[in-house]
Amino acid sequence: MSIKNLIVGASIASTALAHLSHKRGAIPVDGTIWTSCVEAGVVALTFDDGPYIYTQEIVDQLTAAGHRATFFQNGQNWDTIYNYNSTLLSMIAGGHQVASHTWSHADLATLDAAGITDQMGELEAAHLAILGKAPTYMRPPYLSTNDLAISTLQSLGYKIIEVDIDTQDWAEGPIGQIDLSIAWYEGNYTAGGTISLNHDPYQPTAETFVPAIISYLASQGKKCKFNICDQH
Repeated sequence: MSIKNLIVGASIASTALAHLSHKRGAIPVDGTIWTSCVEAGVVALTFDDGPYIYTQEIVDQLTAAGHRATFFQNGQNWDTIYNYNSTLLSMIAGGHQVASHTWSHADLATLDAAGITDQMGELEAAHLAILGKAPTYMRPPYLSTNDLAISTLQSLGYKIIEVDIDTQDWAEGPIGQIDLSIAWYEGNYTAGGTISLNHDPYQPTAETFVPAIISYLASQGKKCKFNICDQH
């Protein structure tokens, strides 16, 4: 499988942010909003808000189990993306998808078009510097958009990925909270959910949630697929 497909883009020669979105590769991008998988029998594990110190552990577990996930990255959130070059490269080596979650986890519904473009462009530049390619899949922080945000992302060529399983693995709570996240995942999966929202900066997600979900999906005979199940 080629690195072009894994990153969902082609080489971008220029670093001029105003032109980045026009220099991606052959896979179509059109501002589509995805809320669930369209390929029967396929599920998607997605992780937001990294990279951070637990991200590599998650990547390694999923790779070893033969699952392919999508990592919606920030440039500056829990840490700076430039401290995790090797982690991003290992995502690609493991067959995972690198995607955008804006530079600083900004609420896009509060920004004008220029601010949205800056958030996306700065992270594109980081991905170019680290990987040589830029993503065309993105998830809005807080799942927050408005008409302006959607139209701006569309003009930049992004596919917008939402969710139909929210595990709430980010929630701070008593011991056992992550067990609720596991139960929510299994319950929503049984109800037909396919795209799960998880968060790689959290230790319980890496150490408890991911191993449990790998075991659960194995019991269901399922493998996770990158590209959010859209068959591209």
